[in-house]
Amino acid sequence: MYYNKFTMIQDLHAHTYYSFCSDDTPERVVEAAIAGGIQQLGICDHNYGVGCARKEFCWDQGTKLNADYGKTLTRYYDHMSAVREKYRNKIKILCGIEICTLKSKDSYALPTGADVSFFDFALVENLDHPMSITNGDIFTFAKRCGCPVGIAHTDLFRFIDSIGEDPYRFFKRMAAQGIFWEMNVNYDSLHNFQSHDYVGEFLKNKTQQEIVKKTGVRLSVGFDGHIAKEYKPLRVKTTCKLIQDMGIHLAFEGR
Repeated sequence: MYYNKFTMIQDLHAHTYYSFCSDDTPERVVEAAIAGGIQQLGICDHNYGVGCARKEFCWDQGTKLNADYGKTLTRYYDHMSAVREKYRNKIKILCGIEICTLKSKDSYALPTGADVSFFDFALVENLDHPMSITNGDIFTFAKRCGCPVGIAHTDLFRFIDSIGEDPYRFFKRMAAQGIFWEMNVNYDSLHNFQSHDYVGEFLKNKTQQEIVKKTGVRLSVGFDGHIAKEYKPLRVKTTCKLIQDMGIHLAFEGR
């Protein structure tokens, strides 16, 4: 596939050892992205991994340890900022965070008082789950975050239909609030080598593409990588190219 100088290649969903389910250092993740030709990388570890100060201190304990999110979130951001500076001449790095919104006995959801407004972006997961603390309202939750927000690995058209909303109106509200939608192209052993059906559907569904394009919603592309040695940058690069060929802008494109 041909990529011209105007094609942006971004991966806004990468995990490091701050997430419970990854063992890779930030440097290893960044170097895998550089080797794969990625121009813009968003590192966004799980909030509960960051909040518990890395997995070795509280594996599978959620907030039972009463993690001090105020200190651990800041420390994580400072660490990623140092990584960003280290590689600034080779790749553009954004420091994000992936926010779990599931209510459960282990309380993995981001605590109400935790401040994530200083992050470059937040990816919100579980929006379509009945136990989500968002109650399906991404618009209110995005305002609570206080930073640019994306909806992670969610079949939005199915979700919108399930709540009886009009997709054009829903996406129009997203665009007005600057909320972007992730095309998750993961394919690794952690996810049992299963791809997301909604991505394939969107890439071939002209009606869905036209709604996104007309409403002005931006898309992001993320491999959702947790294992650097299994990184497949071609999946990321191909999807970025296809989206931009549709005339749809990527999140943070041109910024």
